[in-house]
Amino acid sequence: MRTSKFFLSTLKEAPAEAELVSHRLMLRAGLIRRLGSGLYSWLPLGHRVLRKVESIVREEMNRAGALEMLMPSVVPAELWQETGRWEAFGPQMLKIIDRHERAFLYGPTHEEVVTDVARREIKSYRQLPVHLYQIQTKFRDEIRPRFGVMRAREFLMKDGYSFHADHADLEREYRNMYETYTRIFTRLGLQFRAVAADTGAIGGTGSHEFHVLADSGEDAIAYSQDSGFAANIELAEAVAPASGRAPASRPLDKVATPGTTRCEDLAALLKLPLEKTMKAIAAMGSDGFCLLMLRGDHSLNELKAGKIDGMAGLRFATDAEIEQHLGCRPGYIGPPPISADRKVRVVADRSAAALSDFACGANEEGFHLKDVNWGRDLPEPDLVADIRNVVDGDASPDGTGKLAICRGIEVGHIFQLGTKYSEAMKAVYLDESGTSRPMVMGCYGIGVSRIVAAAIEQGHDDKGIVFPAQIAPFSVAILPIGGAKNPAVMETAVKLYDALLASGVDVLFDDRDERPGVMFADMELIGIPHRLVISDRGLKAGTAEYKGRRDASSVNVPIDEALEHLKRALASA
Repeated sequence: MRTSKFFLSTLKEAPAEAELVSHRLMLRAGLIRRLGSGLYSWLPLGHRVLRKVESIVREEMNRAGALEMLMPSVVPAELWQETGRWEAFGPQMLKIIDRHERAFLYGPTHEEVVTDVARREIKSYRQLPVHLYQIQTKFRDEIRPRFGVMRAREFLMKDGYSFHADHADLEREYRNMYETYTRIFTRLGLQFRAVAADTGAIGGTGSHEFHVLADSGEDAIAYSQDSGFAANIELAEAVAPASGRAPASRPLDKVATPGTTRCEDLAALLKLPLEKTMKAIAAMGSDGFCLLMLRGDHSLNELKAGKIDGMAGLRFATDAEIEQHLGCRPGYIGPPPISADRKVRVVADRSAAALSDFACGANEEGFHLKDVNWGRDLPEPDLVADIRNVVDGDASPDGTGKLAICRGIEVGHIFQLGTKYSEAMKAVYLDESGTSRPMVMGCYGIGVSRIVAAAIEQGHDDKGIVFPAQIAPFSVAILPIGGAKNPAVMETAVKLYDALLASGVDVLFDDRDERPGVMFADMELIGIPHRLVISDRGLKAGTAEYKGRRDASSVNVPIDEALEHLKRALASA
């Protein structure tokens, strides 16, 4: 492709609202342009990258035995009403009323549609298993679209759905998809981790997320440095301390702590390690008021706490509710002592339950208790459970090594759905004995457009994008310096360009009449992996200048060896 025939539109500066590196560079490189809030046009350069990602995803899905189809993006409301998600999915759903006053939605995901296909077409166990997938635009009405295509309202997604006669066969396909996703992200040239995850709004019995590792990632990932364990921090288990609880060693002491409402300030005032303080978090669940107790250096995991019996619909208690149940303002609260008449449910995290001689609120404004002990000064917790986020250095739940925390960008998610949708929509088949049974389902998603942004978050420098070779918009850039005025330079460059095209190489020929600095800057900005410069000085020396995008400096290669040099560089990538 010649730049004179291509739509190359680069910017020196990105708009001020672009926060993430990927958003800034995608705008500067001319990959995307903003149309409206969370809505982006993919310009020709970005579209090439998008299609290369899509091609790898499609190849591996087909290799794994999945069958591509295409479902409508506008979906009748009654399908989602069958599963109860018409109301439950929330305001992210874009609802549409047509001219006949019939309700539709712009599909954010397609479990209902594909289940409708399956219940109409699949009647016997002989037709199972089957795995159907599509690559299609989705829409979710994000309350605050941000970070460019990383969290846009409209996005391109691969979503696949498998149907099985039993759970054992679902687990087989789940392993197949785990391996397929691993191949996909490896071929895309990304550093990634697969982590155990919560099933969230999609539902099901188990799931894994695939994260591109990047400091800008929204998700925290806990992984063992000595084993294969990895999980989203929302799901990673915080194991109980191996040493257990030490016996009390000092008498209870009530101390004045005016204006001290944070554990960090309390620890400094009392000259205690932060981990010897206790925080009380007042919450409301389905069974009413509750105190969640954690060590001062730990943070609450709301997802874990919300799964405790009686804590469904977890929310933080209001100041009024706290005063009603504890008779004290927030900042000084703690479990009522053994002698108190008040009965409040207390759920302690495993590490909090193992503490002795700790400091906590006295349920009296301006005062805390020091050298507090469970069973002596406070009743034993009503429940001890894992309700905190793991931290760096915690023991790995698999018993091997310590946990480390890194950041990740979720680009893929696989679920074992089970029969959640097939039962709701009566998607059944006849087994070998003629008995009607619900199909067992799996669900497998990849954020195709998000992968482009994630790759840039992982690969960039101060000059621009550093794309993995597999998804770069072009593999090679040929730059004829002064070619408009020097026929020999242009002729040599054209011969190399034609030879590369004949070899099937994706090459960009920069035939613009621009200064060398502009040409170099643009090719580095858009992330082309290999660059070959033809100049008058080089021709006189019989050389061309080669530079890889990741190389610190260029090298001169003989003109007659330039083509083979490029082929070797491409093969090594």
